[in-house]
Amino acid sequence: MEIVNINQAKAHLSDLVERAVAGEEIVIGKAGKPLVRLTAYRAKKDARVPGIWKGRVFIAPDFDELPPELGSAFRGEDM
Repeated sequence: MEIVNINQAKAHLSDLVERAVAGEEIVIGKAGKPLVRLTAYRAKKDARVPGIWKGRVFIAPDFDELPPELGSAFRGEDM
């Protein structure tokens, strides 16, 4: 990982972009302090399909109910 000064990054942006596309991670900073990370954009391979798990997942009727002993433990109460 290389930290590049913001002024240097402005002057050499196309070179830095090429390096990022090649797989290198470049950090742009100001006064030696890292500010942003320049990495290659990677598109998602498969688009999300809403509802694909419909009918395959079962949620119990008492899913939202917290057992009393667990609630007591979260509140720091002795059992």
